[in-house]
Amino acid sequence: MEYGLIGAKLGHSYSKDIHNQIGDYKYELKEIAAEDIDSFMKIHDFKGINVTIPYKQTVIPYLDEIDDAAKEIGAVNTIVNKGGKLFGYNTDFIGLKRLILSQNIELADKTVLILGTGGTSKTARAVAKSLKAKEILIVSRKSGEGVITYEEAASKYKNAQIIINTTPCGMFPNINDFPIDVTAFPKLEGLIDVIYNPLRTQLVLRAQELGIKASGGMYMLVQQAIAAAEYFFDRPLEPSKADEIFNSLLADKQNIILVGMPGCGKSTVGKKLAKLLGKDFFDTDELIQQQENMHPSQIITQRGEEAFRNIESKICEEMAVKTNAVISTGGGAILRKENVIHLKNNGIIFFIDRKLENICPTGDRPLSNSREKLQAVYDKRYPIYSACCDYKIESDENMNHTIDKIIKLFGGKNEN
Repeated sequence: MEYGLIGAKLGHSYSKDIHNQIGDYKYELKEIAAEDIDSFMKIHDFKGINVTIPYKQTVIPYLDEIDDAAKEIGAVNTIVNKGGKLFGYNTDFIGLKRLILSQNIELADKTVLILGTGGTSKTARAVAKSLKAKEILIVSRKSGEGVITYEEAASKYKNAQIIINTTPCGMFPNINDFPIDVTAFPKLEGLIDVIYNPLRTQLVLRAQELGIKASGGMYMLVQQAIAAAEYFFDRPLEPSKADEIFNSLLADKQNIILVGMPGCGKSTVGKKLAKLLGKDFFDTDELIQQQENMHPSQIITQRGEEAFRNIESKICEEMAVKTNAVISTGGGAILRKENVIHLKNNGIIFFIDRKLENICPTGDRPLSNSREKLQAVYDKRYPIYSACCDYKIESDENMNHTIDKIIKLFGGKNEN
């Protein structure tokens, strides 16, 4: 291996995708078991590597030199082999600091809670210190020297203004997990989660729902990779490179989620949109029909709406781990909050807002098979569509207009 990433489990990693866009060099992912890290580091048959969980501290004794920032943090995530000697750096510091600044989250004179005690936690502490935080508290499941528990954080430090999550809680595949309840902190102003898969964790989504500035770790990942490549090749890269790669990666990984009234054209728009953007297409109603061997209307008629919603929720949860897809949802998928959260993990929700007079009731939709029922459904759901969406698309009779609007918004301003 010339260049690459080492760690215990790397199935979630986007590092290869990023480095492939940085330059013309081969970058590999190499999972290493704990018992094999010693021989790997002693042989050090590589030119440059990145290091992730759980080896950011493990590798330090094998290094010939460590730069001051990495030494102060006590964690290394980048190693360069210079003529047989190993030099260690910490580019996570650069990445995290740039992420916080990009979100306009102010740490100066604020109380900051850092969740976790690993190598990235130490990096977050150094960043918070550099941004002049007033008070920095490390939070873990067990208390210790300089460490408080989650219970103590919620009771004694409920006025904390900033939370930085450095734990793997909420990372793929455990996307339903979250390390702390943000509602326990009424003064919270900003939240950073270093997890980047999913793009928006439960923690980030819960904070955003409360109107709090919050971001996942994708931008940090890109910025630290840029800094690592600069160490690998001992030359600076154009500052615009990071944003270029970040936007490209988001466009490739993010899902487009279509919600709206039955008959508003979600499936038709979705299929054409997916073809134009080179994304996979999924229709949740079609997936339910394939799974149950029954049309959704039959399920509602024979088993009841609640049974149908339960099946629909499982499908939405399965969609949460998809990437690079266009997903058309059933008209009532947004009625359950957990469905919205799952769809937002890796996606941006577009509400196809078509005027009711342009939607026709049909016999195969038992909940809206008359003009009266359709009006009642519209009145109930419209506020929910509006509240849950990232973007509202006013749809006219021209499908191409709707598609153009979505593409423009998706490519121009992605949610982080």
